[in-house]
Amino acid sequence: MSAVRRLMASISNSLPPKHGLSLWCPRADSLHPTHQPSSVGFSGFRRSYVAASSAFANDNREFVIVGGGNAAGYAARTFVEHGMADGRLCIVSKELLALFFSQAYAPYERPALTKAYLFPLDKKPARLPGFHTCVGSGGERQSPEWYKEKGIEMFYEDPVTSVDIEKQTLMTNSGKLLKYGSLIIATGSTTSRFPEKIGGNLPGVHYIRDVADADSLISSLERAQKVVVVGGGYIGMEVAAAAVGWKLDTTIIFPESHLLQRLFTPSLARRYEELYQEYGVKFLKGVSIKNLEAGPDGRVAAVKLGDGSTIEADTVIIGIGAKPAVSPFESVHLNTTVGGIQVDGQFRTSIPGIFAIGDVAAFPLKIYDRIARVEHVDHARRSAQHCIKALLSAQTHTYDYLPYFYSRVFEYEGSPRKIWWQFFGDNVGETIEIGNFDPKLATFWIDSGKLKGVLLESGSTEEFQLLPKLARRQPFVDKSRLQNASSVEEALEVARTALEVESAA
Repeated sequence: MSAVRRLMASISNSLPPKHGLSLWCPRADSLHPTHQPSSVGFSGFRRSYVAASSAFANDNREFVIVGGGNAAGYAARTFVEHGMADGRLCIVSKELLALFFSQAYAPYERPALTKAYLFPLDKKPARLPGFHTCVGSGGERQSPEWYKEKGIEMFYEDPVTSVDIEKQTLMTNSGKLLKYGSLIIATGSTTSRFPEKIGGNLPGVHYIRDVADADSLISSLERAQKVVVVGGGYIGMEVAAAAVGWKLDTTIIFPESHLLQRLFTPSLARRYEELYQEYGVKFLKGVSIKNLEAGPDGRVAAVKLGDGSTIEADTVIIGIGAKPAVSPFESVHLNTTVGGIQVDGQFRTSIPGIFAIGDVAAFPLKIYDRIARVEHVDHARRSAQHCIKALLSAQTHTYDYLPYFYSRVFEYEGSPRKIWWQFFGDNVGETIEIGNFDPKLATFWIDSGKLKGVLLESGSTEEFQLLPKLARRQPFVDKSRLQNASSVEEALEVARTALEVESAA
């Protein structure tokens, strides 16, 4: 099959789609101690590896990253910053080559795929190379040319199929055998899909994981009239907002009682649901889906609900969660019983020389003393940087991550109101909601008198900068003063004062 035909087949069949955003935490007593890697000096380890790899085409694959997402991109940047990339680093990715434009899909900032990438052409949509890693954090744009200039070997559209930890080798789908010294697993997560038997693979049914998936969806949106979004989480909310920009009849369907149930309170969700309804979006909450039905042309034509009723749809986007992409490594007995590949505070797995970062890693969430797997771009960036610094330097401190989530919707040109909220911390305890959502709104989570988490809608730069300080320090807050605050600004000042009092004590 020609390369172009392979690309078209891949697009039509949809690759594993975009991650959802979750904070997965198992019981602490289900965990097993992580075996610590050997303390062999790094330079000695490198020499032994090079000597052992003489049978391979490239003797300098001291480091191999498996994965083509944000975590891989930020790991590559950290290798470069330490002067350890040129001729030493190899990245193996299943990401497609954009053959029509002679452009490789180097790691990019995936949040754009359900936000600005989906905007109609007249609303200035995002396009590559505009959101290659690492522009999302203010860094240098890492285009395919950047990897070439830095001497980083890239293998595209060639996923890893097996690993031999004794020989320290990887086998790829094309038959390449790669020797590694240190292996960094950055495979991310894959979306949950509807089974084929209920219409999950019908033309017009979409999942979003990569640019090819988003391009396929845009092709459907260009001729769509009735869009159904399945799932009331981040993906559902962001895709529905983009569909409004296309002026399409849009319905969101989900089994929960309100939007983003993992984070939003019922009251907070109601505010956003009302706003979406003002934009013309319809909601079907607390319902189940029996199957997706095809029309005479074979494309999806309707969504059949559990009660037997149907909703017409010529385009369906499914965003119902994700799971860690661990399949290539299941045979090497890494611990995946904790919801991902278990690692320690340096992102070392139980096998010496093998690390896991980003969505796929289940790591100690130090601030809350539990194991977590976080599907979020911020964690992908930070975990990659922490892991590679620990690997290449004397850094020994434990990764200390503060959970952070956000969303930006209705940001296209001409939108009457743009939405941007941020959340830091832990959504436990009782909640206090301040503000009328015009546009500001804040929700505080209080547990045993301590401020555990805070969400802010439409805040200023200074206000958003306050949130992580509050969530990390967890000051004792006077609940009555917070509840009696007449505005978001006043409520934030109450929290700021509590933080200052605690800092001075």
